[in-house]
Amino acid sequence: MLQNILKIAFRNFWKSKNISIINILGLSLGISICLIIALLVKNELGYDRHFPNAERIYRVTSDLVFGGNAMKMTFVPAPMADALLEEIPEVEAAVHFRNQGTFLIKRHEENIKESKIIYAGKDFLKVFDIPLMQGKKEGALDEPNTMLISQTMADKFFKGENAVGQSLVLDNELVFKITAVYRDIPENSHFDFHVLLSAEGLPEAKSGQWMGNNFQTYILVSPGADKIEMERKIATMTEKHLLPVLKQIMGEDFNLEVFKASGNKAEYTLMPLLDIHLHSDLVGEFKANFSITYVYLFTAIAVFILLIACINFMNLATAKSSNRAKEVGVRKSMGSGRSDLIFQFMTETFLMSIISFILAVIIASFLLPFFNDLAGRNLAMPFDSLTFYSSLLLGSILVGLIAGIYPSLFLSGFKPAKVLKGDISNGMKSATVRSSLVVFQFSISIILISCTIGLFSQMNFILNRNLGFNKDQIIMVHDLYALGDQKQAFKQEVLNNSLIEKGTLSGFLPVSGTNRSDMPWWVLGRDIQDQENFVSIQNWRVDFDYIETLGMKIIQGRDFSMDFPSDSSAVIINASALKKFNFDGDPIGQKIASFTGDNVSGVSKDQFKTKTVIGVVENFHFESLKENIGAVLMYIDPNPSGIASFKFKSQDVEEVLQYIEGKWRELAPGQPFTYDFLDDRFASMYAAEAKIGKIFAVFTGIAIFIACLGLFALAAFTAEQRKKEIGIRKALGASVSTLVLLLSKEFTKLVFISLIIGIPIAWWGMKSWLENYQYRIELSWGIFFIAAMMVLVIAWSVMGYQSLKAANTNPIDSLKSE
Repeated sequence: MLQNILKIAFRNFWKSKNISIINILGLSLGISICLIIALLVKNELGYDRHFPNAERIYRVTSDLVFGGNAMKMTFVPAPMADALLEEIPEVEAAVHFRNQGTFLIKRHEENIKESKIIYAGKDFLKVFDIPLMQGKKEGALDEPNTMLISQTMADKFFKGENAVGQSLVLDNELVFKITAVYRDIPENSHFDFHVLLSAEGLPEAKSGQWMGNNFQTYILVSPGADKIEMERKIATMTEKHLLPVLKQIMGEDFNLEVFKASGNKAEYTLMPLLDIHLHSDLVGEFKANFSITYVYLFTAIAVFILLIACINFMNLATAKSSNRAKEVGVRKSMGSGRSDLIFQFMTETFLMSIISFILAVIIASFLLPFFNDLAGRNLAMPFDSLTFYSSLLLGSILVGLIAGIYPSLFLSGFKPAKVLKGDISNGMKSATVRSSLVVFQFSISIILISCTIGLFSQMNFILNRNLGFNKDQIIMVHDLYALGDQKQAFKQEVLNNSLIEKGTLSGFLPVSGTNRSDMPWWVLGRDIQDQENFVSIQNWRVDFDYIETLGMKIIQGRDFSMDFPSDSSAVIINASALKKFNFDGDPIGQKIASFTGDNVSGVSKDQFKTKTVIGVVENFHFESLKENIGAVLMYIDPNPSGIASFKFKSQDVEEVLQYIEGKWRELAPGQPFTYDFLDDRFASMYAAEAKIGKIFAVFTGIAIFIACLGLFALAAFTAEQRKKEIGIRKALGASVSTLVLLLSKEFTKLVFISLIIGIPIAWWGMKSWLENYQYRIELSWGIFFIAAMMVLVIAWSVMGYQSLKAANTNPIDSLKSE
């Protein structure tokens, strides 16, 4: 019996081979995209799960409001880690990290620049139990000037040797001894450092300063520990340590309740390690995280693409009902029951599903390298996993059921007496279902196209918005510390070239990944015990040419000038800071003050510094456009470091680079020359969104292609079903254009219904997504008009081709049997 069923299935396949091939191709492509998305989702959901006891690891995060500024950060005070370990019984181990940027590392003479390097507390291996390749875990980071390195770093510097006990030199002067080599941290981790320096030798790590937030802190808690209860204890602990500091600053009559009532707060909460990658987008993330929203979005796209492919199958199967009606009638007359017919049709569907899954794996394997390049991932087909094959089998069964259940029930329901007389009125019912499914397909298409256009419009808006500074044709040369006391000489040498217009030395730049420093200031003379007088503000150290090099606009006062020696104690503020300070009268010439004090002893109300405001610059974006522009003040740094930025006018970028590199080699021989461009660094702030946009566009194109495959086959089949009608109309004088309009009218109506359904949903989706940005495009009907035109043009092209082909058929060929 099974042999007979398979024989009939292959005969039906061959009889309608063009439509069958389209069916299998669409289904295979849909399944292949689902496979790729499933690999992506599995990868994103698997972040940090490789750490032992991952479910017991938490990161401490801060939610601060002070001086009118609100900040949600991964940074907490330096003494937080030790205090948690000592005062919260549930905490078994605590480690803090301090990222101080890139380092130059060498074993002998030649330096290598390394960015994946960080200071870590001595409990690192207790919290993150990473396997060691060499060395011992006990006391690995207990001593100052010790370090752990990854297997990759060991292979780079000590290939074939035992690295433990040997040393590396950082920034030409700091010598660190290697105590252990650990296995590379997997890519699907929210951090993947290659070098861990002992924080025991970092003075800042020993600070008792509870007013500064510079360290990321993680804790390992005991099994069964209650997160809410621990957060309550942390709040009590924080108040205990902060209150004396605040009283020292504000005076003994400082009232914490009044402080909170003014809208200020300093709250520290716990975020589970396993939530960080998909649920966190705080200031100070180790690297850009993904979002659970995108996981849901791509999962939905995978389901929609698969449904569209299944809908194609259902549409074509029911549309071919007239071709198989007599077969059903004969089979029922010969004694076949409905269950037998359902089994026949479901077997055919399962056969096509299995073939489609096999082809899908081949297609996905071919497409995966391209997707990895697009998404910045390193996904691979798990051919060595038994779960993978069992999932494919279950998937083929599920897809077979989804795609085949309705056509099987529909085809097996024909009444033999009617169909053998040529009455197939049930086809009217199937036409309604087919129409509904076509509407569903194109509703999804219009939603995907509209959202893709909106996403790219927002990215274009970001990259071309007036940022308040000039990001074009500015080269950033990094690691100025390698120049020693030759920084100013390097700047002047570069500026001697006529191709270079301006230059500045500062590590503080309006793009992510550069220096940041936040401190409270107040207008001199105002009561510092009144918290409303404080302004939490970014403090940027710059040189005299900073504002002119970056093309910032002075709107009040003047720029820094070497002609005014007093500018060593002057500041320039941005418009946001001007508003927050709320000066009495003209701000130019007024003095502002802030506390002083080192990182160990803290701050005191008796120790403060003053600066004079000499200018106000127009607001400029220095964080993501998802954030409002914060307050910034700039002052002259007598010993600039970090980055040299040069504005050049030549279109020959290579010539400029060769010149600057030549001067670097002269003044810093043996030191690596590293650079990038300010506009590229700005664009990289939105690299994640740009990748999402490209992936979204590709998936949208595939979804539309699959939908059009079904429409193409359905239009062809409809034309075939109406060929005699077309022949008669043409014999009676109907024109080609009239016939094309007749055949296209029904599908055009369905596409218009899809637009009515899809556009409101797309508008709501885009509106919700754009709310993440403080600066965003306005949703105009132009976006949806373009999307509608694209869908109509695509649909008309598909339908028009088939309609034109049918209308040009010689009526003699379709009527010769009558």
